[in-house]
Amino acid sequence: MKRSTLVFLGMTALVVMAVSCSDVKRTPGKVYMPDMAYSRAYETYSTNPVFADGRTSQGPVAGTVKRGDDFPVHIQQDATGDTANYYASRQLSNPVTSLTDAQMKETERLYLINCGICHGAKLDGNGPLWKDGDGPYPSKPATLVGDAKYESMPEGQMFYSLTFGKNLMGSYASQLTAKQRWEVIHYIKAKQGKIKTAAAASNDSTAVAMK
Repeated sequence: MKRSTLVFLGMTALVVMAVSCSDVKRTPGKVYMPDMAYSRAYETYSTNPVFADGRTSQGPVAGTVKRGDDFPVHIQQDATGDTANYYASRQLSNPVTSLTDAQMKETERLYLINCGICHGAKLDGNGPLWKDGDGPYPSKPATLVGDAKYESMPEGQMFYSLTFGKNLMGSYASQLTAKQRWEVIHYIKAKQGKIKTAAAASNDSTAVAMK
């Protein structure tokens, strides 16, 4: 084969390669199963036309109970400026009527982790955020033991506040289950002297039996 022929074939191959490389495909062509290749789902916080409010992330459907919820409470959060449900929550009764010593100890741990930073280990409102006025918080949190307002507050109303938040206190529904919230309220009421602990009740029954 002549040298000129080889040069011609080589140049032709280079041209073909150059044309092929420059012709980049911008589409994948036909897709066998497009629903699997391209998700039709909306991102969690994106807007979409499916829901009336345009939000993809929706709360639980009213009246439903989430899986594993032992103590469902069908009460909704008040709209801004409304307090009807907050006052209606007074009628809620605490399903946790007693705690064993072990349960009380665990509930105290939950209280210290979630509530103690504001209300203090002694429930006197003197937690790390207040710290006798030297803490970073500008005003003292509620005194749960020693303040008649909170000692007389119904347990249902306390549950509402723990669930939805109240004033400067946020919701603890994501940190504590409904059962744990009721247990913490039981713990607070026991510290207020409004209810007897399991140990105290046991001591009373023993004393009666010995008479």
